[in-house]
Amino acid sequence: MSHINRTIKPFELNAFRYGAEDFYTVSEKDVMGKWSVFFFYPADFTFVCPTELEDLASNYDHFLKLGVEIYSVSTDSHWTHKAWHEKSEAVGTVRFPMLSDDQFKLSKQFKVLRPNEGRSERATFVLDPKGTVQAYEVTSEGMGRDADELLRKVKAAIHVYENPDERCPAKWREGEETLVPTLDLTGKI
Repeated sequence: MSHINRTIKPFELNAFRYGAEDFYTVSEKDVMGKWSVFFFYPADFTFVCPTELEDLASNYDHFLKLGVEIYSVSTDSHWTHKAWHEKSEAVGTVRFPMLSDDQFKLSKQFKVLRPNEGRSERATFVLDPKGTVQAYEVTSEGMGRDADELLRKVKAAIHVYENPDERCPAKWREGEETLVPTLDLTGKI
């Protein structure tokens, strides 16, 4: 069952963010009105996850310039997120909110909770300003994601959202030519 065009439902999770004076909560209200990426990962203090978060952190300013907020999500507690941020050189670069889904609210909502494990799949969801899923991917345990490719997909999603008559072809990059589906174009690509 596809997640495309599904709208986020109400939720409220504890969060840790470097530089914040205290823990705080994030809800669906924080997501509405802007582009958001929910970046689920299996667990803190693991192997592939810190490499992904560090890669995403190194691209965070690019997402912010587009008006996109990143939310990393695991089923670890917000306390554990703070401890990991302080212990790991890679995770110490993270400036975006790290959400604690320790009651599995978002993992169940996005259907990425691993049965009998209490951990989430390695999954990414791109939501538009209405809280509607425009893109997502789920990868296997050992396969890390690429923030540059995610950024490309987010730019394409934003372009199509703002230009609903256009389509972004394979490997499309911001500023490149798009396609406008017409009867004349059919069969000519």
